[in-house]
Amino acid sequence: MFVVTAAPVAIFLCVLTMLGWGSWANTQKLAGREQWRFELYYWDYAIGVGLSSLVLALTLGTLGPVGPGVMDNLQQANSSSIGYALASGALFNLSNILLVVAIDLAGMAVAFPVGVGLALVIGTVGSYIDTPKGDASLLFAGVVLILAAMATSSMAHRRLPRTGKSGQRGLLFAVLAGCLMGFFYPQLARSISPAFVSGEIEVGMLTPYSALLLFSVGLVASNLVINSVFMRVGKLTYADYFRGSSRVHAAGIAGGTIWLLALAFNLLAAGVAGPAVSYALGQGAALVASLWGIFIWKEFKAAPQGTGRLLSVMVAAYVAGIILIGAATL
Repeated sequence: MFVVTAAPVAIFLCVLTMLGWGSWANTQKLAGREQWRFELYYWDYAIGVGLSSLVLALTLGTLGPVGPGVMDNLQQANSSSIGYALASGALFNLSNILLVVAIDLAGMAVAFPVGVGLALVIGTVGSYIDTPKGDASLLFAGVVLILAAMATSSMAHRRLPRTGKSGQRGLLFAVLAGCLMGFFYPQLARSISPAFVSGEIEVGMLTPYSALLLFSVGLVASNLVINSVFMRVGKLTYADYFRGSSRVHAAGIAGGTIWLLALAFNLLAAGVAGPAVSYALGQGAALVASLWGIFIWKEFKAAPQGTGRLLSVMVAAYVAGIILIGAATL
């Protein structure tokens, strides 16, 4: 399998994770321009996750110079490691569908700082407790700044003109998504052998590529149940999905592929930087998504004068928090 051993490369992969996790939701916004409901979008998103994890497993996860290939690794994996990876995929799937609902109701510039910011705090603390790697004082100072950015984002959102209860519901879904999303990464990290960088895979544990493949199985399998419930609540049928254009289907598959590749970069970086630092840096995606929402999708164009200062504080707090978290691994 292919692994990363240099700290600068690991940090670079974390930055790619941040860009990928912060940009995939643009595909949902693009599909939404054609009145494509989030429930229908999410089927293609799940397909993108599943296909890309399979491609990675059969290429970088099998043909690289270090450690066992995916199939050999899966044959010796124990039930605990397999269970952690599958459960992580199912847990993430539920949380991410809630985040997609939040984006649909409140926009990227609100859903990501609140939902992903909360997930960052929970996931970073959980990952550090499991694997205490990195400078704790810098790491948690960065987390505090992320919390400040979340609070500022909520303050800015409250200044928007009221358009019914959709914005409030969007915030609620973002909080629910963040509470759940914060737990998927520690679960996934528990399934992966900490020494995978050297090729020494502990008996019963997984390589990052095997974990990704099982994660995607958990996501796709759970999606058959979870998204079917959302479809029924939204009064949609499976026939509605097949009426979609090739453009909206491609957008959803691209969204899932972008997100899964970003997760792969993050897991590879974690072997050097540690899961807590790697995850926290990757979840700087909230900053990236906020910038997309503010400057490209103009989600705050109706806000009163002075809202720009709040958004500037939010961005500054995120940038400072990400810098401190990145410094924690050096």
